[in-house]
Amino acid sequence: MEYGLQIGNLEFPRIREVAQAAEQLGYGAVFVPDHVVPEGPERQFDPHHLSYEAMVQVAVLAEATRKMRVGHLVLCNLFRHPVITAQGLTALDHSSNGRLIAGLGSGWTEREFKMTGIAFPDITTRLRMLDEALTSIRSLWTNEETTLDGEFYKLTDAILWPKPIQKPHPPILLGGGGKGLLRVAAKHADIVNIISDAGKPGYISLANIAKLTDDNFRSKVAFLREEAKRVGRDPQSIQISNVIFQTIITDSPPATQSMAEAMAPMFNTTPEGMIHSPLALIGTPEQCIAELKRRTKVWELSQVVFSYSGDGNLRRLAEEVLPNV
Repeated sequence: MEYGLQIGNLEFPRIREVAQAAEQLGYGAVFVPDHVVPEGPERQFDPHHLSYEAMVQVAVLAEATRKMRVGHLVLCNLFRHPVITAQGLTALDHSSNGRLIAGLGSGWTEREFKMTGIAFPDITTRLRMLDEALTSIRSLWTNEETTLDGEFYKLTDAILWPKPIQKPHPPILLGGGGKGLLRVAAKHADIVNIISDAGKPGYISLANIAKLTDDNFRSKVAFLREEAKRVGRDPQSIQISNVIFQTIITDSPPATQSMAEAMAPMFNTTPEGMIHSPLALIGTPEQCIAELKRRTKVWELSQVVFSYSGDGNLRRLAEEVLPNV
């Protein structure tokens, strides 16, 4: 099992400090998002949220660390041409000495596109674009020349040199939760980070958050495996990743129950459903250990990514929970 950290809204000195602290504590990967204006549920946003360019942030992470894998959770395909994406990710794979995880997605935050005038087609079109972009990127990484007469991208004898350090290419991580994204992932992904579906509505709705239950997560894994088999891939070759947005380590089982009862209405679930929600980890260290063991087995997890919420949680997880899972 690999444990990772997702960080954001930090100045560069803190990005370095948090990544280095996480590496010293034994975390195996660190990620940043790719947004102009990040949004929370129901289009909540802070106009002064720090949103430094995602490629630059990972370059800083690569320089600040020595062993951790680095990457994006995830790059928005619509923000860059796939040749530029492939070139930038190759540079990061080299600057990190082969530690890059190449995270990509279709893009979902409608506000960013309305603000900037960047085209924001419907989700079906965006997924076709992502599929074609991934085909282009993988070819650029592995072939001497790439020619593609695609629906969205036209490449003629395209050359990309050098090739990535990792062979045949850096692991590709796709993030999302809708069936369309999972079909694309079944073709291209080495790792799939399953989250609630935000692609079609263009924002994170509480209704869709509530749908991402224990059973729903398992059904998405099963669907992904079936799709991989259908397209001729070994279903077990795709790793499953769970990002936990809220980690609350309590001091007693009654405190866990109280917290779960308080949070459950927002997720339209029961306290027990809240404790098993893919979006949260709530409990004493012993309860968190048991829940992570359960998820590892039932959801077939290979990676868990925690949203950074302060040095205290970072250390408690590393010292009291993760070594015992």
